Amino acid sequence: MANFASSKNLSQRMTIELGRAIVCGEYPRDKSLPTEAALCEKFGVSRTAVREAIKMLTAKGLITSKPKQGIRIQPEENWNILDPEMLSWSLEAKPSLIVLKEFTQMRMAVEPEACALAARHASPERLAAIESSLVRMEQAVQNNDLAAELEADIDFHVAILYASENRFYIRMRDFTRTALNVSIQHTTPAIDNSESIVDEHARIYNAIKSGNAERAKNSMFLLIDEALSIIEDKLSKI
Repeated sequence: MANFASSKNLSQRMTIELGRAIVCGEYPRDKSLPTEAALCEKFGVSRTAVREAIKMLTAKGLITSKPKQGIRIQPEENWNILDPEMLSWSLEAKPSLIVLKEFTQMRMAVEPEACALAARHASPERLAAIESSLVRMEQAVQNNDLAAELEADIDFHVAILYASENRFYIRMRDFTRTALNVSIQHTTPAIDNSESIVDEHARIYNAIKSGNAERAKNSMFLLIDEALSIIEDKLSKI
């Protein structure tokens, strides 16, 4: 039995554990989940904590809870996959490459246009944030610091979302961070040339800085298309 009695936020801890278990397929999709009493026993928490966790997971579109019907798992198309926590759980499930493929396809619809908008509207402060991330990428590659390279790479893409000055794209920041943290670790080793990756990012930055929206858009499209090809190749070998 998992015991969360010492936690200051039992419902949040239970939300994470139960949500992850559902997404990763530990519970049959065509049957009700255990009762509140059974969940209290399994997780070592109160009914209040269980009910709060159920509310949180219901808000994510993962489950429903109705009298006489119990707690049931929702169809996957109802899941709020844009929720970073939900995405993180999905990436833990097998095969995560399918989720990464779908995420990368969505990136192709968002990030190239975000680059074009950044080229048109980015303030000096937003441009400086993109440049700072690029410089950190270069330094990390020189120092063979993979963790720092990954962090800077993610910051680069998030900085472009901010530079677009589009509130909807900016709201994609947490979702993008979560997915790129996994995606880049799949695609970068396959390229096996960190310097070329930096060069590709530099082309994007230079196009944005020069105000060339079309070049910025195309450069980002090519970068993401390469990542998608790598993921599709890996999927074909499963």
